[in-house]
Amino acid sequence: MPVMSTTAAAPASTTPGDAPSTPVAVPHTGAPENPTAEALRLAFGAVVQRVDVVWGETTVVIEAARAHDVIAWLRDVEGYDYLVDVTAVEYRTPARPLEVVWHLRALARRRFLRLKATLAPTAPLQVASITDLYSGANWLERECFDMFGITFDGHPDLRRLLLWEGYREGHPLRKDFPLRGRFSRAEQLKQALAADPEARYSMEELSIADAFHQLPADMRARLAQHDAPGHRLEGE
Repeated sequence: MPVMSTTAAAPASTTPGDAPSTPVAVPHTGAPENPTAEALRLAFGAVVQRVDVVWGETTVVIEAARAHDVIAWLRDVEGYDYLVDVTAVEYRTPARPLEVVWHLRALARRRFLRLKATLAPTAPLQVASITDLYSGANWLERECFDMFGITFDGHPDLRRLLLWEGYREGHPLRKDFPLRGRFSRAEQLKQALAADPEARYSMEELSIADAFHQLPADMRARLAQHDAPGHRLEGE
């Protein structure tokens, strides 16, 4: 999902009261890097594989295995307190790696940073979840899992978000996904009518009491203890 930013190329500032400014005449390439890029190089060395600046926005490509460490450092040290998005990009070239993309903002410093990590198409599409760092990552990672098939290790409730749990045609934003789907229109209609998407959602999410008896036993037990996904029991 593209993110439009009018402040990405503005000079970074930590001085309270500085007025934000809209950059003008930003070159396609060659604009100054977000200073955080150099801080990442110093802190993580070879984990930073490449830094690109396009239309004033800085993209840092990192090792996928260290993504959680890098993002935790960005939050705790560099002040990136707002997770804008988690998404992915797959290219039409089969040999080109799939990219997981994180968009982060340090609101007080008026900085925007795009992180990317590449996943080889011949290897498991896995990367660490950052739900423990940003609660807003929960649904963003679920959408990415649903549309691209990327597994976010450590996610507390990783399941489809836009499509029903039993959807069998794959992941619609993958480049190998047929435009008409993998099944005939008649079979698609049959599967859609037979699906019960409410069965995998909690009472807090849907408020439909009739779906409770269709939930898995462990989910019913959790709800009975008032422990909905993403929430702690009192006293924990």
